[in-house]
Amino acid sequence: MPDTANYDIVIIGAGPAGLTAGLYAGRGGLRAAVVEKLAPGGLVANTERIDNYPGFPDGISGLDLAQRMQAQAVKFGAHILSDEAVSIAVGQKGFSVFLASETSLNAKAVIVAAGAMPRALGVPGEKELLGKGVSYCAVCDGAFFKGQDVAVVGGGDSAVQEAIYLAGLASKVTVVHRRDALRAADSLQKIAFANKKIEFLWSRAVLAIEGRDAVSGLRLQDKATLAESVLPVSGVFIYVGNQPSTGFLSGLLKTDELGYIITDCDLMTSVPGVFACGDVRKKLVRQISSAVGDAAIAATAAQRYLEAL
Repeated sequence: MPDTANYDIVIIGAGPAGLTAGLYAGRGGLRAAVVEKLAPGGLVANTERIDNYPGFPDGISGLDLAQRMQAQAVKFGAHILSDEAVSIAVGQKGFSVFLASETSLNAKAVIVAAGAMPRALGVPGEKELLGKGVSYCAVCDGAFFKGQDVAVVGGGDSAVQEAIYLAGLASKVTVVHRRDALRAADSLQKIAFANKKIEFLWSRAVLAIEGRDAVSGLRLQDKATLAESVLPVSGVFIYVGNQPSTGFLSGLLKTDELGYIITDCDLMTSVPGVFACGDVRKKLVRQISSAVGDAAIAATAAQRYLEAL
């Protein structure tokens, strides 16, 4: 950590939004700290392949993109700190961001770019078998299931992307979806449907994840007939949406009913001097490109806010 804890701006989160905010803040001449509890890049760093980020017509791995973003932010002066923000206090001269390391950072403005984390199914066996066959990251854990049967729960882009990735490792991938059609992009659906190692179970609800010391199967219910069955698998990869990482805010900022931060058009929150960008805020699209755009606006708006003080 630098020898001083005083900054112009503290950015919480080092995913694409946080790193872009750090880049813009640094280029604007601001002393900026970017705090990240995981590795820089956030969940993007665990994505096998990204095909919809402009400038990479042949695609790019999430880790490669994250490393490039980090290098660019650091080049322009952003300090990236490996720590976790646990709370924010509002003072007369700005803000104090308290960290898990029992230190704090003082700043005149804050950008919350904490992102969102995978949502749990909330079924029996999920917590008990986490790390024993239950996973939320195919890139992280897929290699453990080489040559085995696995299931992917979900029907959006992330679920289908990870099913395609897992098909290169597992003997069979079964996509379990509660609806009768996928929500993923058409391009992803075409790839998945053409893969002979990927099968689909439609209109199925997950009742439980079974197994003692390791996952042995998924207990499912047909939503039409209510009949129950067990799908034998060694691994379960869950992709049923995300939840915003806003617990550390303790009600400081106004959010919607799901916990996503509400901002104005300049990405200012309900507290003057605190901005939000990326997946943590209420918006229609949560993609890397929209996170980057958010961050450019938030950092620019934050600089203008500081200039007006």
